Amino acid sequence: MQSFVGLCLLLFVGHILRSRVKWLQWLYLPSCIIGGLVGLGLVQLFLRTGWAVDDLPLWTAGWGKLPGILINVVFACLFLGIKIPGLKKIWRRAAPQLAFGQVIAWGQYVVGLGLTMTVLVPFFGVNEMFGAIIPVGFEGGHGTASGMKAVFAANGWAEGGDFALASATMGITSAIIFGMILVNWALRRGWCAHKVTPAQTDYDETVGIIPVDQRPLAGRLSVKADAIDAFTLHLVFVGIAVGIGYAIKFGMESLEEYVNADLIAQASAGLAAAQEEYNHNSLRIIVKSFPTFPLCMIGGLLVQLWEQKLDKHKLMDLGLIRRIQNTSLDFLIVPAIAMICVEAIVPLLVPFFIVVVAAIAWNGFCVTYLARRMLPDAWFERAIAEMGQSMGVTSTGLLLLRVVDPDYDTPAANAFAYKQILHEPFMGGGLWTSMAVPFIVLWGGWGVFSIACAAVAIWLILTFCTPIIRGAKP
Repeated sequence: MQSFVGLCLLLFVGHILRSRVKWLQWLYLPSCIIGGLVGLGLVQLFLRTGWAVDDLPLWTAGWGKLPGILINVVFACLFLGIKIPGLKKIWRRAAPQLAFGQVIAWGQYVVGLGLTMTVLVPFFGVNEMFGAIIPVGFEGGHGTASGMKAVFAANGWAEGGDFALASATMGITSAIIFGMILVNWALRRGWCAHKVTPAQTDYDETVGIIPVDQRPLAGRLSVKADAIDAFTLHLVFVGIAVGIGYAIKFGMESLEEYVNADLIAQASAGLAAAQEEYNHNSLRIIVKSFPTFPLCMIGGLLVQLWEQKLDKHKLMDLGLIRRIQNTSLDFLIVPAIAMICVEAIVPLLVPFFIVVVAAIAWNGFCVTYLARRMLPDAWFERAIAEMGQSMGVTSTGLLLLRVVDPDYDTPAANAFAYKQILHEPFMGGGLWTSMAVPFIVLWGGWGVFSIACAAVAIWLILTFCTPIIRGAKP
C-alpha cells in the first residue's frame, strides 16, 4: 500500500509541475514522465546519501515488476472497442502513410545497428543489442521499453532495458522540441495547408486541463450497475484478452519443449554437450525470450472480432477501454523511469548519445526529404504526425498534427489512424520489435541490419517503382 501511495504521489507531483512550470508545458511532457523523473531523482538521492535508505524498499515494493505486468494490459487494449475495417479499405486509405511509417521504423534499425556494428562495438565495446535500444525506445515508447526489459535480460544484457527506457525518454522529449522547430520552419516555407502557429494553442490545452464547459465524456455505460458495473465488465474484456495472450505463450513454450524433448532429456541427464546445444537452440532462444505483450495484442484483436460478429448488444465502449489503457500506461511509466539503473547507463553515455543524435537526424531527414516524395498530399501534416509517433507515442504524433491541422481538414489524421491498424501489430512493440533482439543474438547485428536494409528498400521500391502504393489512394 505504501508503494501504491508513492506512485500516486509521484503522479500528482508530475501533474502539478506540468500545470505550473512553463517549459514543461511547452514540451508537452506527460505528467507520468515528469513524475517518473522526479521518482528517479529521489531514488538516486536516497541511494547516494543514505537518507531514509532503509525505508526505500517500502516505497518501491513491486515497482520493478509492475511495468512488466501492465504492459500486457496496455497492448491488450490496442484494438478493443475499435471496429476493424476490411484490409482493402485500410489499404486504400493508408497505403502511402503505412509505407512512410515502415521506412521510418525499419530505418531506426538501420541507423542503430549500423552505428553499433561499425563504430560502437569496435571503439566502445558495447553489446550488439545496443543497436536495438533506438527502435525499442523511440518507435516503441516507454511501454514497449518496459516490456522488453525481460527480453534483454533473458538474452544476457540486462542493462538493455535501462538504455531502452532512457532512449524512450529522450525520444519523446526530442520529438516535441525538434517537432516544433520543424513546424515553425514549415510554416515559414509555406509547406502547411493552414497558417496556424504554435502560439495559437489554447492555454488550457498547454497546461493539460480541459475547460469545464468543454469536457468530453470519459465513456458510456453499456450495462446496469445492479447486474455488473460497466467498468468492471470492460476490465473483464481486457482480462480475457490478456488470458488469450498468456495461453498463446504457454502453447509456444509447450511446442518448443515437445520439439526439443530429446535434447532436454539429455541435458537433464547431465550431458554437458546436450546442455550447451540446448542453450544455443534457435527455437528455445526465440520462444523463451519472446515477450507476452504482443500476444496480448492478438488476444485483444480476437476479442474485438468476437464482439463485432457475435455481440448483438454492443457492450464494449471505446471510451472505457481507453480509460483502462491510459491508466495502466500512467502507472507503468512512473515506476519504469524511477527504477532505471543509472549506474548501468553512465559508463556508456557517449555511445548512447551518438545513437540518439543519429536517430533524431534520421527522423528529421524522413520528414524534410522523404515525406514530400513518398506522401501524395498534405505531406508535411502526414509526416510530422509520423515523426511524433515514431519518436514518442501516438498522442505525440497527434499533438504535432493538431498544431498544423487543428480541425483535421487534411486527410492526414484519417490516414494516420488507418495506418496504425496495419503498423502496430509489427512495429513499435509488435511482433517484429519482440523478435528483433533474439534475432540479434542468433544472427548477429549484421544479420538484423541486413533485414532492416532490405525492408527499407522494399517499401521504397513499392512506393516509387510500382502502382501498389500510389494506386491505393481512394
